Amino acid sequence: MSTEAEQPVEYWFNTRTRMVEKGRQSSWEHLMGPYASPEEARHALEIAQARNELWDSDEDSWGDDDS
Repeated sequence: MSTEAEQPVEYWFNTRTRMVEKGRQSSWEHLMGPYASPEEARHALEIAQARNELWDSDEDSWGDDDS
């Protein structure tokens, strides 16, 4: 039987306040996550930027093999 205490804690980055929240406290419109730790959530914008750059480079190279 599962209880709330057994549920993993999730951390969210609030883009409006630029603060990390333990558990989802704000509207989804302002949240990035969930993240496994507060440290990871603090780096949410950097993580998103790195992923975007990776996806952009993948998109740029997509179809390059088509001659």
